Amino acid sequence: MGIRLPEMMLHAKQTIRSWSRSTHQCSYQRPSAVNVQKGHFAVYVGNEEKNKRFVVPISYLNHPLFQALLNQAEQEFGFDHPLGGLMVPCAEDEFINLTSRISHA
Repeated sequence: MGIRLPEMMLHAKQTIRSWSRSTHQCSYQRPSAVNVQKGHFAVYVGNEEKNKRFVVPISYLNHPLFQALLNQAEQEFGFDHPLGGLMVPCAEDEFINLTSRISHA
């Protein structure tokens, strides 16, 4: 069982592109596409009942720590999540710690 990183990154990029297209083609914006700066994407952290939305730089997709988190997300949730965004399986404080480590690397 290997990490299918290229496939995960491709899916993340396709999702971001579809969010971008949907916001330019109509006046209605899905909540996951609102307030996301260019070069960033939304991530939902926590469990399905209670989660928090974070906006992180696309460059995080290349970091090994974030790639491991994406692998866990794929195994637990798959990529067709009902929220329409990327859901990651960790606690909010763990995610903040991980992104802090990535940003200071």
